[in-house]
Amino acid sequence: MNTNTNPLKITEVVLRDAHQSLLATRMKTADMLPIAEKLDAVGFFSLEMWGGATFDSCIRFLNEDPWERVRVLKKKMPKTPFQMLLRGQNCVGYRHYADDIVERFVQKSADVGIDIFRIFDALNDLRNIEVAVKTAKKAGGTVEGCISYTVSPVHNIPLYKDMAKRIVDMGCDILCIKDMAGLLTPQVAGPLITELKKEIPLPIHLHSHATTGLAGMNMQAAINAGVDMVDTAISSLSMGTSHYPTECIVAATQGTPRDSGLDLELLEEISAYFKEVRKHYAQYESNFVGVDINILQSQIPGGMISNMENQLREQNAHDKLDEVLKEVPRVRKDLGYPPLVTPTSQIVGSQATLNVLTGERYKIITKETRECVLGKYGKLPGELEPELVQKIAKEEKLIDCRPADLLDPEWEKISAEVGDRAKSDEDRLTYAMFPKVALKFFETRGKPLPEAAPAAASANGKKGAPAAAPSAAPAASAASAGPAVYEVKVNGKPYTVEVGPA
Repeated sequence: MNTNTNPLKITEVVLRDAHQSLLATRMKTADMLPIAEKLDAVGFFSLEMWGGATFDSCIRFLNEDPWERVRVLKKKMPKTPFQMLLRGQNCVGYRHYADDIVERFVQKSADVGIDIFRIFDALNDLRNIEVAVKTAKKAGGTVEGCISYTVSPVHNIPLYKDMAKRIVDMGCDILCIKDMAGLLTPQVAGPLITELKKEIPLPIHLHSHATTGLAGMNMQAAINAGVDMVDTAISSLSMGTSHYPTECIVAATQGTPRDSGLDLELLEEISAYFKEVRKHYAQYESNFVGVDINILQSQIPGGMISNMENQLREQNAHDKLDEVLKEVPRVRKDLGYPPLVTPTSQIVGSQATLNVLTGERYKIITKETRECVLGKYGKLPGELEPELVQKIAKEEKLIDCRPADLLDPEWEKISAEVGDRAKSDEDRLTYAMFPKVALKFFETRGKPLPEAAPAAASANGKKGAPAAAPSAAPAASAASAGPAVYEVKVNGKPYTVEVGPA
């Protein structure tokens, strides 16, 4: 029986995960600043506003300095703790970095204004979060150690309880259940929180996406079981692949022992603001609409499906999608049932796609699949397919140590590489995360990005199209009037594009 009668604490994710889930992480700092003071006045437990894909998106698409985003928002929101998502040894990048890079990145994040570090590892290999946890604690931050929730024959409540105890032993301040694919069901959420509450002395924070339509029931089950904090998104950027609406949880707890105490009228004002902001990013809207209950069976997140669709379209093989969706669970089983979250979702999805397109399983093995099997991402949860291991391991040796133990310190090398193109340690860390993208950013920083002509983003047909792509309306009107020719510049290179009726 839950005896928790403390007010429910709420983390608002509109400044990070909501627009990452719905708008391709394109929200600009300029659209956050006008509402910042009202967000600060609500009384949230924290505002998740950094980490994840925001760092990459700032320098790749928005021509913004991600470090500066934290500083300018902090000035407007001094009262509410700022929270970031950190991928353990990956920081905000897509590979393992040496310990000296991780330590500097975490310390600098604390210096610019991050208060709460939510730290996870895609494989739930807790060795991969140790350095980040230790550094964040040393820097005076609050640390949320994560369990990446997934469903498989090797994942169960006893396993999660064991992980939670290890997270406590590491010195974390909060335990986070990170349900990134929306796989939780209420009949699991309640018992999981109940069992963890019995043995774990830390506050428990639930992060669950709305993709499968069960988020509201999961939240209520967790609240009844005594969860301390939940992640929500302001209603105008909620649901779909995003999160359950903040206002719904506030209304549902009003007048109960878990009353959040937040002001619904103020939240409605904030929602109205973001309803207008969302219109600015219509061209980045996710194609995912409504609910996808099939994810409970396939366990494939919506974003992963859209990525595979793009891969297949590029190969003129969109008709193979159903085959690929059936192949994904088989590849996941072969790889020991990793949770499907960055980067393992991309690894499994790409390998499944190749298996189908080549007509032979593992005829071509991606570099990432190879490294995953060899242990270079960490320890996989279950047993690997022996034939696959034999095929890969005959060339290289499997490792069983923490992957970062094999990496030499990188800071001096990176500093020398980037030279005076980096103006600060922040720039050097940006370069460490994304070398090629960072160099381009250093050239364009502070300069207005050229506006693309109508339909440029779709016409050039390449990923990484200009961030300031226009809405589709002008292109539609031009097309209806007959063919029109535009000159479009992509990364400084001119292209001639003709837009006409389909």
